[in-house]
Amino acid sequence: MSGWKENIRVGDLADEQTLEARCRKCGHTHYLTRAIICVSPEQEFLSIAELEQETPCKARGCRGRVRLSLVRRNDLSGFVGGLA
Repeated sequence: MSGWKENIRVGDLADEQTLEARCRKCGHTHYLTRAIICVSPEQEFLSIAELEQETPCKARGCRGRVRLSLVRRNDLSGFVGGLA
């Protein structure tokens, strides 16, 4: 089964898009941008799933596995509706 993490490469991310990396062990959250990830040219070709496997938690002494998710800042819309 392939999901969005297998279909999107790091190079496909826009410059202003960020990924949220939340540790599965301690819950620490840090954010990644394309500029932070692509310190070497090969990183651009990694899928998000591969990046998730390679990215450790940044909290001091943890080094746990993280879960990556896309942060959508511009796509917010309010719920319009209600009960009559």
